Amino acid sequence: MKIIADKQYIFQEGQPFQSSHASTVAVLPDGAVLAAWFAGRHEKASDVAIWMARQEQGSWSAPRKVADEEGIAHWNPVLYAQGGSLMLLYKVGHEITDWHTRIIRSGDGGHTWSAPKELVPGDIGGRGPVRNKPIQLEDGMILAPASIERLEPEGSGKQIWESFVDISTDRGETWTKSAHVPRDLSTYVGAEHWFAKGLIQPTLWSSGGKCVHMFLRSTEGAVFRSDSDDGGWTWCEAYRTELPNNNSGIDATLMENGLLALVFNPVSGYATESPRTPLVIAFSADNGQTWGDKFVLENKPGEYSYPAIVAQGKELYVTYTWKRERIAFWKLTVNP
Repeated sequence: MKIIADKQYIFQEGQPFQSSHASTVAVLPDGAVLAAWFAGRHEKASDVAIWMARQEQGSWSAPRKVADEEGIAHWNPVLYAQGGSLMLLYKVGHEITDWHTRIIRSGDGGHTWSAPKELVPGDIGGRGPVRNKPIQLEDGMILAPASIERLEPEGSGKQIWESFVDISTDRGETWTKSAHVPRDLSTYVGAEHWFAKGLIQPTLWSSGGKCVHMFLRSTEGAVFRSDSDDGGWTWCEAYRTELPNNNSGIDATLMENGLLALVFNPVSGYATESPRTPLVIAFSADNGQTWGDKFVLENKPGEYSYPAIVAQGKELYVTYTWKRERIAFWKLTVNP
């Protein structure tokens, strides 16, 4: 495999925020690239807002704030492009268990945005995409990879992580929740090592028709997977893959040539114990059953995490957190 790669930083030092995290990326029909992330004093701070930049002809614009409700933390933006129309979805709330999901829209390629509104009225905990992009099936249905983090009813302070898919048949106007992804929590040990156990932040792809698949971040030291044969309404019990995961974000995309590209930290263990480095893209030619070539994005000490990846033709576009200081961007041309 031959890969031609170009790396940039979306912004340099001297920005009006101290910490940046949880980026998302989208490519428009005219070739422009949009990236968004949350930034402020630190994750969870009341000044954290959603920021965005635009790349045209290889150069990034200065970051600009596109979503900010005074006095409340913003989290995990997700861009989704349908031609020149865009959705930007994000969470607001001081605690993850109290998240609400907002949506804003753009009809001019991200230059202007609508006023925010609730994605699902009355939602508490977070509906719609929790971190990774939606996908569209052949029948037009939009599937958003979702999860919630809830406290155990026993009052232990531990969290249980549950994943599902939010499904829209009307271009994202209304959403219906799928069944939860089944998992056998009695076999999970995450709670012994960390404050939570379970599976969150799925990433989706379709192998055709109503066959949909997801990889999931886990507390169990490995990436988990689940599959659906009915368009995402129901899922098989999540099962462990050979891919290591140190409780850090992952993302995947299916390329036009059939290659599945997964960007992740190939490290076992737990995020509190294992560093979020290196960061790589792995490739599979058989729908994620086996993995071959890898491309290393980062391998030095530091945190390189929460990647986002989209494909267009032979190109892959990737963004991720660079030491919580910047957002890094790669464009890769992949020739198998």
